Amino acid sequence: MSREPMPDPFAGQPDWAPRPPRPIVPVAAANVDDLRGRRLIVGFPGAGWRGDLRADDRIVQGSRTYVPAIPEQEWYRAESEQVEVFAPLVPVERVWVETFGGSSGVGATGHRDVISRLVSLDFPAIRLPVPAVDVDAVSGRRIVQVVDGVERRDLRAVTEVHTNAEGDICVRLATELEWYRWAWSGQAPKTLEVPVHLLWIE
Repeated sequence: MSREPMPDPFAGQPDWAPRPPRPIVPVAAANVDDLRGRRLIVGFPGAGWRGDLRADDRIVQGSRTYVPAIPEQEWYRAESEQVEVFAPLVPVERVWVETFGGSSGVGATGHRDVISRLVSLDFPAIRLPVPAVDVDAVSGRRIVQVVDGVERRDLRAVTEVHTNAEGDICVRLATELEWYRWAWSGQAPKTLEVPVHLLWIE
C-alpha cells in the first residue's frame, strides 16, 4: 500500500458559492471620455451625494462644462420610447461616474463595525457588493447576478427572498428597463426567479 497522500479532487476548483462581483468605484466625470448612458453620482464634497442618474453627452457653454444628469426612470423612458426628457445641467466638477473596480475578493459579508465603515466626504464612497442573503430587504434594490464568474447587472429585485415551489430560496428579478416601465406604464415586468446565493446588492 502506497504511503503517498491521496490527491484532493477538488484542489484548484472554486468554492460552491460564486466570487463577489466587482465593487463600484466613483471616478470624476472630467476623467471619463464617453459619458452617454453612464451611471452618475452628483453632489457636493462635504454635503452629500445622489445616485440613480444617467448621463447624456457633456455640454460646453462658454468656459464651463456641464453634464446632463437624467433620473434613471426618465433615461430608460427616453431610450425605450424615443421621447425628449428634461435633464438638469450639472457642472462637471460635481459629477462622478460609477465604474467597476478590480475583483472585490471577499464581499462585505456580515455587519462591519462603524469604524471600518467611515469614509471621506471629499468624494463619493466605493460601494462594496453585499450578498443578497445578508440583507433584510431586497425588493427594488439594484442587483448583480453572478453565474460562472460572469456579472449580469442592470437588474432590480422585484420580490423579497422567498421559497419557491421546489423549496429553493430565491428572489424574482427584472431588468431595469422592465422595472422602470412598470412605473411609467403600469405594465407588470417580466421576471426571472434566481437562487439567492447567486445575487449581490450593488
